[in-house]
Parts: sequence; C-alpha cells; structure tokens
Amino acid sequence: MSKEVEDCGHHDAENKHHRHIVIGILAVIITILVVIFLVWIVLQPHKPRVILQDTTIYGLNLSDPNFLSSNMQVTISTKNPNDKIGIYYEKLDIYASYHNQQITLATELPPTYQGHNDVSVWSPFLYGDAVPVSPYLAVSINQDVNAGVLLFNIKINGKLKWKVGSWLSGRYRIFVNCPAYITLGSRSNGINIGTGIKYQIVQHCHVDV
Repeated sequence: MSKEVEDCGHHDAENKHHRHIVIGILAVIITILVVIFLVWIVLQPHKPRVILQDTTIYGLNLSDPNFLSSNMQVTISTKNPNDKIGIYYEKLDIYASYHNQQITLATELPPTYQGHNDVSVWSPFLYGDAVPVSPYLAVSINQDVNAGVLLFNIKINGKLKWKVGSWLSGRYRIFVNCPAYITLGSRSNGINIGTGIKYQIVQHCHVDV
C-alpha cells in the first residue's frame, strides 16, 4: 500500500514538473508575441509609394470584330518610406486595363527586397494579342482615339511581407492602380523612340495594402 502511495506521489510530482515546463514555454511564446506586437504598433509601417514614370506604346490596334492588340512598356518606381521596416515583394503581377477590363496578359515582376527608404524600378513589357473586348468598349476606344486622349490603368496585384530585424510577417495583399493618360494626334506629347512613342507621365498611384 505504501509502495502504491509512493508511486502515485512520484507520478504527481512528474506531472506537476511537466506542467511547469509547458506553462513556462507558453509564457515565453506569449511574451515574444506581445513584444513583436508592441514593436509593430510603435513602428507603424507605411505602405509603399508607387509612381508610374512613363509609358511607351509600341502598338495599339482595334480589329473586327472587337479584338484589341496592344504592346507597351511601362516604368514603375516604388519607394519604401519606412525608416526601420523592410518590405519583401514576394509575388507581383502587372497588367494594363481599360475601363476596368484587362487588355494585356499579366507580367510577373521579379521578387524584390526593399530596405529602409530604398527605391526599386521596374520596366516590364505588357502584351495583349487579339484580346476580345465588349462592343461598347470598342466604341469607347474609337471615341477616345478621335478625341485624342486615352486613359489606361496600369495595375499591380500581389503579395508582400514586412521585415523588422530578423522577423518576417505573414503575407499581405497589395493592389496598385496607376492612371496613364495617353495623348494622340495633334495633342500628343509623346517622344518617338524607334518603333514606339514614349509618354512621360510621372503619376502617383493608389496603393492598397
């Protein structure tokens, strides 16, 4: 009987010791998470600043029945405005749209890490070969061409992570919308570059994170 009591007391001591270890580990994890959260709140990360620098049009053709082919290159600059937080752009797709309809294939931008206050520049090509557009959109394009001005939107959709010291956050969605006003005909302010026309735009973009 005394042996059984002794064994039970031994098991109780072991269980209590294991509980203390588990509680200690949980306390350390909670403390680390609280510290990270407080650092995050104090640092207050700011979303990147994006500018559409220029757009070069190499081809834009509307054919029957309502197919749009386009070939362009854009220059996008993005700045990390944070003094103590890095930004890792994990996956970004860029494409052109007209009246909220995508008119080019998505081009994937290279994964990029931006240190504090760093600036990155991308100059991707955007292509769309015989993309079907709605009839009203074809009419709208013809009207805009006759008026001498086209409004495209260069959009970026993807994911980023914030980096504080050695800590890396989870993934955040980022969506960028850059208006691109293109003037045509006698109103054109573009510069002939080989087979294309380059338009200096320098337009600040809307960024959602």
